[in-house]
Amino acid sequence: MFSLKNKNVVITGGASGIGRAIAVLFASQGASIYIIDVDVQAGEATAEAIKKDGFNAQFTLCDITNLDAVTAVFDKISDIDILINNAGVAHVGNASNTLPADFQRVMDINVKGAYNCLHAVIPLMQRNKRGAILNTASIAAHVGITNRFAYSASKGAIYAMTMSVARDYLADNIRCNSISPARVHTPFVDGFIAKNYPGREAEMFKELSDSQPIKRMGTPEEVAMLALFLCADESAFITGCDYLIDGGFVHLNN
Repeated sequence: MFSLKNKNVVITGGASGIGRAIAVLFASQGASIYIIDVDVQAGEATAEAIKKDGFNAQFTLCDITNLDAVTAVFDKISDIDILINNAGVAHVGNASNTLPADFQRVMDINVKGAYNCLHAVIPLMQRNKRGAILNTASIAAHVGITNRFAYSASKGAIYAMTMSVARDYLADNIRCNSISPARVHTPFVDGFIAKNYPGREAEMFKELSDSQPIKRMGTPEEVAMLALFLCADESAFITGCDYLIDGGFVHLNN
């Protein structure tokens, strides 16, 4: 079950964290993996680790905020069966203290970057009359989270874009879904805590973990398992859906 043999998979932000876990798992299921990232060292390391295990992967440096660059990379791959729109950044701040430059940066990467990838990949999938797209949204698209104004706005956009793409390309046999993780323990989270709460890392890690009813953060591998199901042929009847993977955060946090 869940074989991805002979499928080409593009993963943005695939160098580390959730993207890396998806790349590793999808490769083990037979897919050829194309990692898109701006972190050359981590991207090459992930691709090499996958190849060392006997699977297919390659890394390409690409700034997803640049449509021309994205289009050039995607056109070179050509036969893209699955796109994982996973790249993203966070920001701490509310509507009054978020600076315009910070807001724009989050939107450029999280929203414009996803748009660029969708804009480039959909014509390729239309030509082949098939495709599965999975966007990484967030629980921030569903509930209010303190001091995450720009991030929440960007993930709300991802959720809405997912529904729109799913509706518009039904006739082309292109499915589009999204996943909404709560806090997942990745190097991104560790760096985020270190940057914003210096000297309080252990305290904040526990606080963030305890904020979820299940009393821990998720793992990238758990998110990758959900991603595999939604991109495999076994989920062919699923499109236009967002899946919470949140340890009960949205519905059980009373």
